[in-house]
Amino acid sequence: MSGRKYYVVGGEYADTAFTHPAEGAKIETHGPMTEREAHDLWRKLTGQTVDNAMVRYVVESREEAQPIYVVGGEYADTGFDRLAPGQAIEVLGPFTAHDALAQWRAKTASTVDSCLHRYDLVSADELDRFTTRVAAV
Repeated sequence: MSGRKYYVVGGEYADTAFTHPAEGAKIETHGPMTEREAHDLWRKLTGQTVDNAMVRYVVESREEAQPIYVVGGEYADTGFDRLAPGQAIEVLGPFTAHDALAQWRAKTASTVDSCLHRYDLVSADELDRFTTRVAAV
C-alpha cells in the first residue's frame, strides 16, 4: 500500500452536526487500509449502527506522508549548482514536514550572513536526484 491510505473514522457523536463525540465516547480510527477494505469496513460498521442517528462513520483518504530532508551547504557561487571546493553536501533528516521546516529555518538562520550558503527541502524521492545533481557538477 503506497500513495494514498484509507481510514474509517467515526463513532457516536453528541449531535447530528457530527463535530464532537458523545460524552464518554471516543472517535474511532481504523486503518490504514486499501480503499476496498475501507469501504467494506464502512458498510459493516454503518450496517451495525443503522438505527442510531448519532453514529456516523466516514471513509477518509489521506496522502501517505513522505519524509522530508534538509539539504544544502556552501556553494561555489550564487548559481547554487555546485558546492564550494572541499565542501560536501549536508543532508539532515528524515523529518516530518513540520520538523523539516523547523530544521530548515534553524539552518538558514545560522548561515544568514553568507550569500553562498543555501538549504532546500526535498522529499525522499527527490533526495538522490538533488545530491547527484550537485555532486556531478
